[in-house]
Amino acid sequence: MHYQDSIGLRYPKGPLATTTVWSLAGASILASTIFSLLLFLSIDDNPVMKWLFGSLAVIFEAGKFYAWYEFGERRAHRNYPGALSALMFYLVLAVISIGGSIGGINSATNSAQEHIAIEQAKVNAYDRQIAAIDNQIALNNLAAEKYIEMERIATGVTRIQEQNKRLREEQQRLAAERDSLPPVAQGSIIGLIDSMANLLGVDTRAAQLGLVVFLSVLLDFFAAFFVGVIGEELRFRHFWRVHRPLTIDAISEPLPSITPVLTLQSMPADSDNHEPELSLSEQVSQALANRALPCSKRAVAKHFGLMTEEVDTLFAELLASGQLGKKANNHYHWIGTEA
Repeated sequence: MHYQDSIGLRYPKGPLATTTVWSLAGASILASTIFSLLLFLSIDDNPVMKWLFGSLAVIFEAGKFYAWYEFGERRAHRNYPGALSALMFYLVLAVISIGGSIGGINSATNSAQEHIAIEQAKVNAYDRQIAAIDNQIALNNLAAEKYIEMERIATGVTRIQEQNKRLREEQQRLAAERDSLPPVAQGSIIGLIDSMANLLGVDTRAAQLGLVVFLSVLLDFFAAFFVGVIGEELRFRHFWRVHRPLTIDAISEPLPSITPVLTLQSMPADSDNHEPELSLSEQVSQALANRALPCSKRAVAKHFGLMTEEVDTLFAELLASGQLGKKANNHYHWIGTEA
C-alpha cells in the first residue's frame, strides 16, 4: 500500500493548506469556465441558444474536472481499465475546454488591440489632414512662382499668400486637436505580445496565438493539478483515520470509522479463558464462517475498515488456503477449513 510508509512521516494538511488548495482549485476552475463561456455564448445571439450553449460550457467544465478526479480514484484502487476510460474522457473534454479558453483569451486580446487601433486611427486621421494641408501649401507656392514669372504679384501672389495663411491656421488647429488626444495606452498583454514577436522574429498574430495557446493549456493543467491534490488528500485522510498510530491524543478523539477494527483487533482476550488473540485473517474467516458477513470484498472492507489492497491480500490468502472458492461470475463463496 503506497500510503503505509507515510504513517509517521506525513500528516493530513492543516486548515491553511487545505483552504489554499481549495481556493486555488476553485479560482482556476472558475477562470476556465468563464473563458469557455466567452466562446460558447458568442455562437448565437438568440437568448435561448445563449442559455443552452452557456449550460453546455458549464457542464463540460464540471464533467472534465470530475473525470480527472475519477481518474485518480480509479488509479488509486488499481482499476486501470476504468482509470484509462476516465482519462480518455478527461482528454476529450480538456481539448474542448482548451479550445474554449483559447477563444475567450483571444477575444479579450483582440478587444484590447481593437481599442488601441481605434485610438491610433484618430491620430492617423489628423496626421493625414495635416499632410494634405502641407501638400496644398506646396502647390500654392509653385503657383505663386508662376505668377511672379508672369509679373502678376499684386493679383495672384497676394491671393495665394492669404490662402496659405488660412491653411497654416487650419494646420495649427488640427495639430493642437491631435496633441490634445489622450495617449494611446498599450496594455501589458499587448506589450508582451509585441515583445514576443520581436524576440521570436514572427508577426504579432503568430505571437498572440502562441501566447493564448500556452495560457489556455497552463490554466487547464493548473486546475487539474489542484483537483488531483484534493483527491489525493481526501484518500489519505480516509487512510489516516483508519490506520494512524494510536497515541494518547488519538485515543482521546472520537474515531467512529475504526470502531470495528478496534473491537476485533485491539480488545484483549478474556483473561479467564486465556484465548489467544485472533489475527485479522482469522477474524475474517470466523465472520464468513458464521455468515455474519456476505462473502464479498466490499462487505469485508466496510466491516473491518480496510483499504482495497488489504482486502485483496486477505482474499488471496483465503483462496490459497482453500477456504474460499471463486465462481465463474467472479463471485466468492465460503468453503471452510479443510478437514
